[in-house]
Amino acid sequence: MTTTAHPAATERVIKKYPNRRLYDTSTSTYVTLAEVKQLVMQREPVVVRDAKTGEDLTRSILLQIILEEEAAGAPMFSEAMLANIIRFYGHAMQNHMGSYIEKNVQMFTDFQTKLAEQTGNPDAWAKMMQMPQAMLPAGYAEQMQKMQEQMRQQTEQMMGMFGFKR
Repeated sequence: MTTTAHPAATERVIKKYPNRRLYDTSTSTYVTLAEVKQLVMQREPVVVRDAKTGEDLTRSILLQIILEEEAAGAPMFSEAMLANIIRFYGHAMQNHMGSYIEKNVQMFTDFQTKLAEQTGNPDAWAKMMQMPQAMLPAGYAEQMQKMQEQMRQQTEQMMGMFGFKR
């Protein structure tokens, strides 16, 4: 998802009008938040701009999609996690926390992608999570443990930078 001041030629530009409608300039049609979500799910580079001012509204639209997803059923974020995220706003570690979360989510996504490529099955991750650990394909349990260890080490490094020890 790119939100630079100058969108690349391949980005889908969505204009948001004052009546809250979203207009996809690539298809010359109005779209819903659900359709923008689908573009994101398909890894389409999307940028949302205010139709009048050209202001980049991508982050607020993505946050709106997350809010709707959280309210729709099985939330991804617990209340405790959301409270902790809120506590980092205005805190000295705010910038570090954002990049920390981003790197860990990217590592998790990369692992899922690698697993799907190796198995030839995009749903392999979901199926593996339902299996007892002893039944996992050779090497995957170790890769999952390695990923968890990397996340733990990154957390300890970040906390160590600020004098917090485990």
